[in-house]
Amino acid sequence: MSGGLLVAGTTSDAGKSVVTAGICRWLVRRGVKVAPFKAQNMSLNSFVTREGAEIGRAQAMQAQAARVEPTALMNPVLLKPGGDRSSQVVLMGRPVGEMSARGYHGGRQEALLGTVTDCLEQLRSTYDAVICEGAGSPAEINLRRTDIVNMGIARAARFPVLVVGDIDRGGVFASFFGTTALLGPEDQALVAGYLVNKFRGDVSLLEPGLDMLYGLTGRRTYGVLPFAHGLGIDEEDGLRVSLRGAVRESAVAPPHGEDVLRVAVCAVPLMSNFTDVDALAAEPGVVVRFVDRAEELADADLVVVPGTRGTVKALTWLRERGLADALVRRAAEGRPVLGICGGFQVLGERIEDEVESRAGVVDGLGLLPVRIRFDRAKTLARPVGSALGEPVEGYEIHHGVADVRGGEPFLDGCRVGAVWGTHWHGSLESDAFRRRFLAEVARAAGRRFTPAPDTSFGVLREEQLDRLGDLIEEHADTDALWRLIEEGAPVGLPFVPPGAPALPGAGVGAEAPSVPGGAGAEGPDAEGPESRGAAPAPAPRSPEGSGFVRSVQAAPRVFERAGPAAPGLDGVDVDEEAK
Repeated sequence: MSGGLLVAGTTSDAGKSVVTAGICRWLVRRGVKVAPFKAQNMSLNSFVTREGAEIGRAQAMQAQAARVEPTALMNPVLLKPGGDRSSQVVLMGRPVGEMSARGYHGGRQEALLGTVTDCLEQLRSTYDAVICEGAGSPAEINLRRTDIVNMGIARAARFPVLVVGDIDRGGVFASFFGTTALLGPEDQALVAGYLVNKFRGDVSLLEPGLDMLYGLTGRRTYGVLPFAHGLGIDEEDGLRVSLRGAVRESAVAPPHGEDVLRVAVCAVPLMSNFTDVDALAAEPGVVVRFVDRAEELADADLVVVPGTRGTVKALTWLRERGLADALVRRAAEGRPVLGICGGFQVLGERIEDEVESRAGVVDGLGLLPVRIRFDRAKTLARPVGSALGEPVEGYEIHHGVADVRGGEPFLDGCRVGAVWGTHWHGSLESDAFRRRFLAEVARAAGRRFTPAPDTSFGVLREEQLDRLGDLIEEHADTDALWRLIEEGAPVGLPFVPPGAPALPGAGVGAEAPSVPGGAGAEGPDAEGPESRGAAPAPAPRSPEGSGFVRSVQAAPRVFERAGPAAPGLDGVDVDEEAK
């Protein structure tokens, strides 16, 4: 029994995160104890676990899909970009330093394989199944030698690989074929097949292409998921869709009162945890949009300055675009502004930063009586409190330490007039507090907007996760998926030439042993027609009765070590400056 599966993708944003979450929800609804895992994540959207560890928000969302508490084991390595060429490395939930991309991929990453496989081993000892998410594409041949998140972890754990492709952007057949053909024989032996994502139209028109793909690769397609609006919950990076679509369909729900409420979110550089405004977008009658021009603030009832990985850089950006002056005018007119984390720091009087930007002392916008000093130690916390007479929960992720020198207390920050500031992420997910806050905003903005009395952000998220589970259950071959999880990749999958080009040095997992009787035991070197390229007999893509209820046992754990077992960078100076 494999006890796991790696969900890879032909590209970034192919749908790996939501497919992983959907598989987790499908499994847990059938009594399987399941956990998500992503060995290495690059994202500015992060979350704090109950033990005070920082992990990617996508893994926290997947843990919710699996109905388990998120832990650092589920995302042992998190990279938080600070620019085009460097990132903060977060190891086992704690920052260990800044590192250039060249320095990280030049050997540091490879040294972490032992750490990430230890985490995976611990999850496999506790759960019936572990559903892993890859990163980018497994066919990034320039990075294969040091890979620990795609085929590196699949080889180490002997997990079968399901490759997801986004057909909505086109070229999915070429992407599936090319992804497979650019992998080496040992890696190809674990690529079990494909999953088409975001399909619009009649599936019967796609089936001839799926049959031809099978003939070319000997690998079946495990399902065709239809395009579905509003499934981009807890995106890892970028701003490819409106945040409203993250929790609702793209059409704005009608307001509960007479007016809508317009929210403008400043799209600052290195924006982090933009999921903070998802809860606002969930409210009927609240219209959320991202802006980067001063004139776009004119009709906004509330302006949100969100978190950022580069506070001083964001402040410079706001000034260069005229948004800073527009915010100062709003405050003087008593029009609502909310700053969250880095956005809170921007609204203060002064920023002293010798850590993040090393810019020294920089004047803030002066809208709140707060002075910020950046500390090398990062604050990671799950605070609980109250504001506006209602209970609030949140989480904190910041290097800036706030010295609040006046104003009305507001969570850990303050309020002056219609300007609010706090380091707390996620506070708007507290339903009663969000309603009171929006009522205050509407009053200050002169809008006849009334928050709906029954909107539950938690219920909406559960509905979204159930929709993901439904997509898998209704449009994937779940019997075949279960066999992959239980038994591993099919034996004797044919090699698709030309394979990966030779690279200098041994790759991560290059000597990973085959599990007797498991995937790779009869790989591309096995005798017989299948090893020479003939495809095995096709299996049905969508059999009847795809659901199942069965108990499973913990999988055997087979890993090939490469690097230290304990967290660390094996002698690397973790305070190394980005080059």
